[in-house]
Amino acid sequence: MDVKAIIDSLNVWLTEYLSVGQENSWILSVFVVVLMMLVGVFVIRIMFDRMANQLKRTRNIWDDILLESARRPAVMMVWVLGVSWALDVIDVQTGTVLLDVVGPLRKVAVIVLLGWFLIRFIQAAEAALIDPAGIDTTLDATTISAIGKLLRLSLIITVSLVVLQSFGYSISGVLAFGGIGGLAVGFAAKDLLANFFGGLMIYMDRPFKVGDWVRSPDKNIEGTVEDIGWRLTRILTFDKRPLYVPNATFASISVENPSRMTHRRIYETVGVRYCDLKTVKDIVDEVRELLRHHPEIDQDQTLIVNLNKFAPSSLDFFVYTFTKTTNWVRFHQIKEDVLLSIMEIVEKHGAEVAFPTSTVHLLPERELHQAELVNRSYG
Repeated sequence: MDVKAIIDSLNVWLTEYLSVGQENSWILSVFVVVLMMLVGVFVIRIMFDRMANQLKRTRNIWDDILLESARRPAVMMVWVLGVSWALDVIDVQTGTVLLDVVGPLRKVAVIVLLGWFLIRFIQAAEAALIDPAGIDTTLDATTISAIGKLLRLSLIITVSLVVLQSFGYSISGVLAFGGIGGLAVGFAAKDLLANFFGGLMIYMDRPFKVGDWVRSPDKNIEGTVEDIGWRLTRILTFDKRPLYVPNATFASISVENPSRMTHRRIYETVGVRYCDLKTVKDIVDEVRELLRHHPEIDQDQTLIVNLNKFAPSSLDFFVYTFTKTTNWVRFHQIKEDVLLSIMEIVEKHGAEVAFPTSTVHLLPERELHQAELVNRSYG
């Protein structure tokens, strides 16, 4: 579209039909362009609002995401085009060099707005896929987040290269400079690159994902994973403090993922008094039967109840079994029930749970007197 031809036609129309002087017609032309821009913004907002109300009635969420992603870029597009055309009018009538600048800027602005629209669409789609009430998908939140970040990074790089090309810079020269300077940048930002590739390994190996409970026996790291970035992983500790761990750290430490455990283990030692020796076998047998018939104990896993040790103050037997649930709160409820049942069995057999004791043997008075005489004779 020839902007100069449109402006000339508008000036002729203003001069002939509104009796505007030739020297002042361009001012009114600028006013008309700005007015049309404002009307266009108003019309587009009304159109988007009405379309949004219509699309809310459908079950497809993708059209809602597309419309909402395009709303603000579309309004900004009208502003950019309107302001650039107004500057074109001023340039044509005043003979300035604005046209040499406005043309490339308008082109760059359109490219940036298109990139902004795509980034908004990717972000909205990522949020909808992660949201449990959003779009159904077989992908987990970590994978969706990784794909979204890769798409946004690729889009930003592509838009940047297109903008450079629009300003007359050679993309091949930029890429060649990047290849030559990449080595120096790599040495200068080795920690940053180590964290980047550490994050990439997390996305590929998937030792944990967002929402998992992780801990490291090598470091004081334990909590719930909230976010996996390209440089840092944010973990919320159990005392509700955010912990930021560089991704490169996970390449050199061991990480446990209790969220992926299949069962939880009950491993306890119970001691009874030595004077209850005759009841120990019956207690152990009944505790074993208790666990074999407990509805929350997995019978397909290892189940052991045996006398284990002659301790200094007790006869110890141990309980080794697994619950069906992995839920932390429910596990402790089951464990409490098992331990209380064991206490009832011990008491039912007339025994008691042992505690550390010491026995002091006192000599009779006659023997004590003889011992004193012996001590004096050798004293």
